Amino acid sequence: MKPVEVVEGTSPIILGFPHTGTHVPEDIWARLNDEGRRLRDTDWHIHRLYSGLLAGATTVRATFHRYVIDANRDPTGKSLYPGQNTTGLVPLTDFDNQPIWREEPDEEEIARRLAAFHRPYHEALEAQIERVKKLHGIAVLYDCHSIRSRCPFLFEGTLPDFNIGTDGGRTCAPAFERATVEICAAADGYTHVVNGRFRGGWTTRHYGRPQEGMHAIQMELAQHTHLESESEPFAYDEEKAERLRVHLRAVLERLEEIALSMKEETR
Repeated sequence: MKPVEVVEGTSPIILGFPHTGTHVPEDIWARLNDEGRRLRDTDWHIHRLYSGLLAGATTVRATFHRYVIDANRDPTGKSLYPGQNTTGLVPLTDFDNQPIWREEPDEEEIARRLAAFHRPYHEALEAQIERVKKLHGIAVLYDCHSIRSRCPFLFEGTLPDFNIGTDGGRTCAPAFERATVEICAAADGYTHVVNGRFRGGWTTRHYGRPQEGMHAIQMELAQHTHLESESEPFAYDEEKAERLRVHLRAVLERLEEIALSMKEETR
């Protein structure tokens, strides 16, 4: 299986899916313990949730599981959130701090996974960013994520439904953050936060360079917004998802509208 799937579109919007993949090669599967093989920390069904919401959007999706290697982590292994509990480039525990390996990967194995999985994903993402920028003079990377709403090892209490991350406004022009916040705040029955516990992972921070016409924003969704349950089998809830998709569609359409208006202003 290829490590990354790409669908090229004509919109200035690029959807990134680093954590929806569930493929684990046999040799790596053999190293996982029973807890690791549950793959509980998958961003379940997120690519399905966003499917068809914005005509012409480019999508870049990792097919491998985040336990193989995390495509949303710094390839050097530097922590995303120094001083806070988090998982690393190749996680050694799950989101409940339970060990996931029978045999933990050594530095040589991690280097192999970087070359085989992490690097191809980001090479594909970089190529699409450059292609879209050539089309429009601007590109907007919207990084799609989800997580269980309660993970005491990672955060206290219950996570808001919409978690918008721009690394304190550094990764995109203010108009993109403002529009996303306005739509999420107006979504009846949902909660939101900006740059809370999740303020944008390595992907958002690495590619978000608004001064160069490259804008990035991360959306972390609480999984109860679109799953029947936040435990196995993590089934997709059509009714919940359709209700949520209305607001996600509004966000993407508004981001596209802003990007195209910026393109016109620079002509």
